[in-house]
Amino acid sequence: MAEEIDVRTLAALAETEEPFILDVRRPEEYVEAHVPGARLVPLDELPARLQELPSEGPLVVICASGGRSLQAADWLAAHGREAVSVAGGTRAWAEVGLPVHRGSGCCSG
Repeated sequence: MAEEIDVRTLAALAETEEPFILDVRRPEEYVEAHVPGARLVPLDELPARLQELPSEGPLVVICASGGRSLQAADWLAAHGREAVSVAGGTRAWAEVGLPVHRGSGCCSG
């Protein structure tokens, strides 16, 4: 099972590094609210779009509440990628008052 981090850990990581944040929700969920800088690759498209993801460094995977991101992180790890899941997902990110972006933004897939 993939490692999980909480939203505060992700926020701290984002302040010191530029993690690749992979949002695996559906496009309409992403447009509603997403973590700044997150790249959208819906879970069901992940196998076909694996080549779009960096092959080096960890992938930080997020969804709405943590279920799909954990599934995606496990799948990525099984395919040789370093990945961690964000426990609580975008919902937890917003609930603790961290900023969210709305709309398709720069990083939609």
